[in-house]
Amino acid sequence: MERCLTDLEERPADAELIADIFRSVHTIKGTTGFLGFKRLEKLAHSGENLLGLLRDGKLAAHAPLITGLLQLLDSLRSILKVIEAEGHEGDGSDAEMIAKLEQLQLPALEGASKPIARAHAAKSKTVAAQKGDATGDPPVLLEAPPSAPPVSSIAPPPPPPTVPGTDAQGGHIRTGLSTSTAESTLRVDVSLLNQMMNLVGELVLTRNQVLQATSSDPKMTLLSRRLDMVTADLRESVMKARMQPVSNVFSKMPRMVRDLAQALDRRVRLQMEGQETELDKSLLEAIKDPLTHAVRNSLDHGIEPPHVREEAGKDPEGTLRLRAMQEGSHVILEVADDGAGIAVEKVRNKAIERGLISAQRAAVLSERELLQLIFLPGFSTAAQVTNVSGRGVGMDVVRTNVEKIGGKVEIDSRAGKGTTLRLRIPLTLAIIPALIVRNGHQSFALPQGALSELVHVPADQAGGTIEWIEDAPLYRLRGKLLPLVFLDRLLTPSSGRMGLQEQDHFIAILDADGRRFGLVVDGLADPEEIVVKPLSSALKGIGLYSGATVLGNGDLALILDPGSIAMKAGVTMSSDEEAAQTAGSAAEEVTRGAEFLFVEMGGRKAAVALGDVLRIEQIPHRRIEYVGMRPVINFDGQLLPIDDACGVLAGVQDGPDTPVVVVVCRDGTRHVGIVVSHVLDVATGSDLVEAGTQLSTQGVTLLKDCVTDIVNLGGIADLAAVEETRDQLDPMVEAMR
Repeated sequence: MERCLTDLEERPADAELIADIFRSVHTIKGTTGFLGFKRLEKLAHSGENLLGLLRDGKLAAHAPLITGLLQLLDSLRSILKVIEAEGHEGDGSDAEMIAKLEQLQLPALEGASKPIARAHAAKSKTVAAQKGDATGDPPVLLEAPPSAPPVSSIAPPPPPPTVPGTDAQGGHIRTGLSTSTAESTLRVDVSLLNQMMNLVGELVLTRNQVLQATSSDPKMTLLSRRLDMVTADLRESVMKARMQPVSNVFSKMPRMVRDLAQALDRRVRLQMEGQETELDKSLLEAIKDPLTHAVRNSLDHGIEPPHVREEAGKDPEGTLRLRAMQEGSHVILEVADDGAGIAVEKVRNKAIERGLISAQRAAVLSERELLQLIFLPGFSTAAQVTNVSGRGVGMDVVRTNVEKIGGKVEIDSRAGKGTTLRLRIPLTLAIIPALIVRNGHQSFALPQGALSELVHVPADQAGGTIEWIEDAPLYRLRGKLLPLVFLDRLLTPSSGRMGLQEQDHFIAILDADGRRFGLVVDGLADPEEIVVKPLSSALKGIGLYSGATVLGNGDLALILDPGSIAMKAGVTMSSDEEAAQTAGSAAEEVTRGAEFLFVEMGGRKAAVALGDVLRIEQIPHRRIEYVGMRPVINFDGQLLPIDDACGVLAGVQDGPDTPVVVVVCRDGTRHVGIVVSHVLDVATGSDLVEAGTQLSTQGVTLLKDCVTDIVNLGGIADLAAVEETRDQLDPMVEAMR
């Protein structure tokens, strides 16, 4: 009803919308009367009278009328809350609300009273004339008003259907055997779903330990494999049961935007995209407040009043866009406006004025770093405190609440053009994919959401590839210097530079809150799905970890927090000049050629377009199954076709637990996998040359001074095509037998 009312303001002549609203209030009135809630019934009846006039075309849908109906909705909600909490309607008075609804009906009633008065006058004159009066005028004959048709003229009801399951015209009707949506659904308490998710988490931990314990026992291989598949399916099912569309939160925004726009004298057009995107129920509840604060901030500080926008050459009506989309294991929520943007100098001055940062520190901050100051507690650029903003708690709440659930907040603003606030939310908190890294004899879990790539630095090359500026280590990655953070130095600051050339190192390239850096670790283990456990207060104070987990081998591992590591290590965001240089160099690379993942496949080199690569999986050989002759793997609960054109799988002889490297790629709307022997590097290639020498090749490129085949993802048949081919071949094989 609320959404229909806000839509009605944009489409006041939409009869279907009016009918929907009328049916809602009529249902409330009838149901509450049946249940004995007289106060609700009386209030709903007043709203029904007003909506009836609106439905019959005797009233026009205008702003005051819609405001009155929205206030009616608020009153109905407040009474329902009292009933839910206390079991009765409460003792409040609705006289003022009912009087307002009756006042809104007056234009229609006054318009109808004039012809009624004229009819009464004419009727009196007719009666007087028929009786005879002093003037002796002849009787005046009036046309009788239309009356209801006689009973005999009413069409008889249609005969009953002659064919079972159809009406008189033959379109099908619902029978008692069909199942309605209400009958096929079941309401479940959220606490029960939470308990189920906790139990699934414990099952995942047990699954990981069983897989580790039975890896060397051939007799247990089939059982552990079955346990792995059932656990994955169960986890997916429970997670789907907890998922809800983002529209549950977005649906509250039109009303709020309308009320705020009226209070702030703004004209705002609200656009919402991606409302079907789903998110975990607990996370959906957690983002309500951050999203509300972000929207309020856009209207109060972003979108200008109409006359200001006109003076700036803009449309007097501003645009506020809410967008939701899924990227990998995260949901991105954007709140974008085309308002005035954020004045960086104003932010700098306000931060100094409120004592949130020193003048010396503020002078050396880049524009991107200055924008982050708006998230500090107590920061506000409002000139005065109002009921909308000015107390300095809005954006602080946004970042705090989002980071509590493992998310990130990014902001982008251009003066005079507008501001975009981006909330990056994990799909779920309970179970996440993580890379297990080692430092000395200790294991740590690194969330894969922040991981972009891995670099191996051999012991004999560490001295030449790792550069030092004073005491700060840097790594030159594809021509750009990347700050490094040594995990052992972070945990034990006294370790210094000793031992850099004595062993291999691995660099995990991370991107945390706009801070891109490399985390240097001693070793890597297989990726795992980990169950996040909360930290004790003592470990929270360290500021390096976001949780803890139990690994498949039974060891306890702390979950590293990339954002906290970057801040503690002093990794700063790139300045605008550096960002411009990066954009310029990226543009040069685009003109020179695209980036590719350089791989080895059965003795030959090949290239995969880096933009198509989703992730790189190292899985045991036993996880590979076959549909006909086509190898497949279970990837995120779905069978994923994989290509082995070079026969890498045929060369695996060591056993079912031998690791196989699979590059998972996106090909349009589907996912496919490629089996490779080794992942060599990421490199930029030259322009494509059409070749078509092999089915799995779409061209060649010059990569690392070598002519390299580019893997054609479109040449990898999907499962439907494989099964169709198998269905055609099976009868032929049987006939030959």
